[in-house]
Amino acid sequence: MKGEVHDESGNALQNVSILLQSTGYVYYSGASGGFGIVTTNKFDTLTFSLEGYQKQKATANATGFINIILKRVPLTKNARGFALSSFTQNLERDVQQQWFVGDETYASLIENRFVPAKKYPTTGVTLNVDRASYSNIRRFIMLNTQVPPDAVRIEEMLNYFNLSYTEPDSGKIFGIQTALTRCPWNKENQLLFASIQSKRVSLDSLPPSNLVFLIDVSGSMDMPNRLPLLKAGFRSLVNTLRPKDSVAIVVYGGITGIMLNMTSGGEKEKIFRTIDSLSPGGATPGESGIKLAYSVARTHFIKGGNNRVILATDGDFNVGLKTDEELEEMITMQRKSGVYLTCLGVGMGNYKDSKIQTLAQAGNGNFAYLDSYNEAEKVLLKEFTQTLYAVADNVYLNATFNPEFVKSYRVIGFDNKVGAIKDTTAVVEGGEIGSAYNLQVLFEIEPATTDTTIAEKPVVFSLQYKRPHSDMPHELKVEPMVMYQSWETLPQRYRFASTVALFGMLLRNSDYTKEISWNDLLAMATKYSNPADNTQQEFVNLVQQAKTLYAKRKRWKP
Repeated sequence: MKGEVHDESGNALQNVSILLQSTGYVYYSGASGGFGIVTTNKFDTLTFSLEGYQKQKATANATGFINIILKRVPLTKNARGFALSSFTQNLERDVQQQWFVGDETYASLIENRFVPAKKYPTTGVTLNVDRASYSNIRRFIMLNTQVPPDAVRIEEMLNYFNLSYTEPDSGKIFGIQTALTRCPWNKENQLLFASIQSKRVSLDSLPPSNLVFLIDVSGSMDMPNRLPLLKAGFRSLVNTLRPKDSVAIVVYGGITGIMLNMTSGGEKEKIFRTIDSLSPGGATPGESGIKLAYSVARTHFIKGGNNRVILATDGDFNVGLKTDEELEEMITMQRKSGVYLTCLGVGMGNYKDSKIQTLAQAGNGNFAYLDSYNEAEKVLLKEFTQTLYAVADNVYLNATFNPEFVKSYRVIGFDNKVGAIKDTTAVVEGGEIGSAYNLQVLFEIEPATTDTTIAEKPVVFSLQYKRPHSDMPHELKVEPMVMYQSWETLPQRYRFASTVALFGMLLRNSDYTKEISWNDLLAMATKYSNPADNTQQEFVNLVQQAKTLYAKRKRWKP
């Protein structure tokens, strides 16, 4: 009995289980969706099933050829609603919605405004190690193109540098350090820093990994800065794997299929040969690729291990589910399996940042953008424990300000999407934090007192998180005694972090940096960067190029 199985769009479906009714034996469709079953019966009943699709029965004739079309299971509405990047308790939504009146030209992100500490003392931000925004900004500027404001996410820019990491106290998952100084773009205000460090996990003590490389090999990936770049990055990652780790490779493009069944990390040459054999072509059925990759990850799930799908794409899904909302609903259902999702974005022109970011957030994972071979090596080789090994999930930081010292405050970065502000059911969902990371959270403060000579307790920090593979909540609560420091005596890492944040605000044309020029920023970048740090020196060059670019062109418009 011969035939083929496709979805409603005509894409071949691989690994569809086919139950032969007369014998009870189960067969599977091949890479092109085809199947051939030997039987003594001229007629028999076949039952076709694949996760995410409706089961279908059909009568087959051994003298004919049967074509089966499987329909997708209808998705239910995502009960989570939108995910917020930050949230201030009890702040009325009509107050928040006023923030985006007049800003709808840019449509997506709404800059956080000042809120009074006496009326709304508590605010929260979701924490993760996403850093895609910085490398994407770099790509625009290196191409001598102004950066779309919605591409600028200041918290991801700060994440990129992992500034002055220090180990938390022994036995602790996290540590929090604070600093308070004047605000360099508004001398009437102050900057409060929360520097959050995650514990370092040694490679020897890491649990075994079950990794599924999900690689977009569609026609849109046929450019040097797409599939070839990803192949080089994955080769770097494979070099770090141990024999107890395992890898499978799933692709989607002209076909969706398993190119490499689960293989030990010790068989590097076998994995390299599969990576090297990948070639682009066809449409972009991202939905079917994601479902197959999760199915493979679940089949080889390691209890207590690092189970993760690594999706590498330009995000240009054009077959199956396409919108951000549809993709988020699908990933939300998949995340229940305990499999993490890391997303790697590449490309330009048709690069879909919003889709990839949505997938990473919904999939309990992280997100990086690879604009060069150096960046691929940085993310997948030098920083692979931070990218691929979580020390905590659902991490978010609450800050409760003391009105005695703080008149009003605003969160720098962690800007919300318009849809999230409009959605009354939206909540802050914590993110995933990897090993040995230092996150910087900045608050601009309008002080309630001008006396800077006394130590004060302006804020209580509550870091909420869960350990991997556990639903038990944990909390690290810190009420720091903070002494105001002059800008000149502030440690270099804080002054550099302020400069990075200011860079983001200038790119976004922030309402709070109208009095600051690109010359001012360049002077700060030059003075406060570490001469021995190549990444920070690259930042200085980027600011120099941006200054030239923005001085000679009109402001970016969508």
